[in-house]
Amino acid sequence: MTRHLLVPMDDSATARAALEHALTVFPDDEVTVVHAVDDLEAGYAGRPPVTVSGDGDETEPEFFADVRSIADRRGDTIETAVIEGTSADAILEYAEDAGIDQIVMGSEGRSGVSRMLLGSVAEAVTRRSSIPVTIVPSSTA
Repeated sequence: MTRHLLVPMDDSATARAALEHALTVFPDDEVTVVHAVDDLEAGYAGRPPVTVSGDGDETEPEFFADVRSIADRRGDTIETAVIEGTSADAILEYAEDAGIDQIVMGSEGRSGVSRMLLGSVAEAVTRRSSIPVTIVPSSTA
């Protein structure tokens, strides 16, 4: 039975490692890569908003080209989507609406003050998810 995996993606090596993990460990499953756009969070974290490319309503992060090349190199097909909202909330809402069976995501492994101030999207998703979540740590990136 084919399952449907969700891989949240930002422009990081850890997120790419999570995609590689999903494609390697679950080769027969359907994979959707999503990027949550939350301009408030990007500004608060001291990062600029993600640059998007495309025409009209068809916009996506420029790094999705790299994401597709990872899948293409392996001979895999993935779906991509840009979702709006606070990262953890948007990821969980998408997972529920799309009938996702499992979430595979990277974690930077923040600790101390940076974790308290910025929080951890991976931790929030893991704690609140009703489906399995696989966390790929930054040490594998």
